[in-house]
Amino acid sequence: MRQAERAIFDLRRGLPVLLGSEDGDTLVLPVEGLVSERIAEAVALAGACPVLVLSSHRLASLGMTVDGDCACLPLAEDVQAAQVIRFALARAEALAADPPPALRMPSVAESAALQLMRRAQLIPAALVFKVEATQGAAVEAVRLAGDVLKVDSAAALALCQDSAGQLTMVSDARVPLAGLGDAQFVLFREEDGIREHVAVLLGERNAWPEAVPLRVHSACLTGDLFGSERCDCGAQLRNSLSAIHALGGGIVLYLAQEGRGIGLANKLRAYRLQDQGLDTIDADEVIGFGKDERDYRVAHRMLDALGIQRVELLTNNPEKVRALCDAGIDVSSRRALFGQLNDNNQHYLRTKADRHGHMLEELLATPVKR
Repeated sequence: MRQAERAIFDLRRGLPVLLGSEDGDTLVLPVEGLVSERIAEAVALAGACPVLVLSSHRLASLGMTVDGDCACLPLAEDVQAAQVIRFALARAEALAADPPPALRMPSVAESAALQLMRRAQLIPAALVFKVEATQGAAVEAVRLAGDVLKVDSAAALALCQDSAGQLTMVSDARVPLAGLGDAQFVLFREEDGIREHVAVLLGERNAWPEAVPLRVHSACLTGDLFGSERCDCGAQLRNSLSAIHALGGGIVLYLAQEGRGIGLANKLRAYRLQDQGLDTIDADEVIGFGKDERDYRVAHRMLDALGIQRVELLTNNPEKVRALCDAGIDVSSRRALFGQLNDNNQHYLRTKADRHGHMLEELLATPVKR
């Protein structure tokens, strides 16, 4: 498992990783940051043509339906990085004159390669090379020299399937908040070291209601910190703190799940697609993600570590209520929590209501802030 965790960091640095399975070894490159020279090096080392692994969401955006989570596009050995990136990110109409090759189903190693990219919050696409038998000795020499890390495919899949992993409570401190009094900030770190989450405890714990007021808030750098008007995240965060304070105290779980779990880099890619006319869900699909990639088991583990069993959830998202219940949290009731409607986020919020089931009709009926 530790090798799989190390592989995530190598992939984030743009380095190749070797995935082993019963079918042999597969060399893997991330599409993010890909250059043609690295493709040529991989072709020479593995002795095989590249294959692009794409998610079912990405393929759906191209009008292709597949069984399973992903499928493979065999490519020519002289394919250039720019073409690979286009296959991974371009909209369907941009590929009309250069359609992708025929699909085939993935091997275990190819499926694991894509899952590692998702876990690393890279572009959810992998360029893979099945190592030919004649190149086995050369690849082993590179591995023994420490130039490429080898990981068991099954271990990689196991790591990614339990994406929340185990949490460690690392540190805590008192933090006075303007107008809210003292809060206790408690930091949790995931086992693989990639993500850190914070629990903000408001008020005196012995005075909390039996069903503890809870806001599960996914981090949004642009909205929470910079006041972006593309979303209502910043206003929701501040309103949740005020509401929980007024209810006698409770908890805000601030989760490292930027962009509904796709990461900041991919969220910014989605913003560019939204500027071209796509809504937030379709933009994520073009990149290769589903409409919500968050895993709420991490919230359950944080609450369990804090000794919290029953909550009143501040949210407009019924799916979040279901997900938290499925994760083992006793959600006694739901309380609406609205942000601020403006010209820039009106379409985004309407999409969340119409396509994601968020209960936002009351907010959408209010005058737009201008």
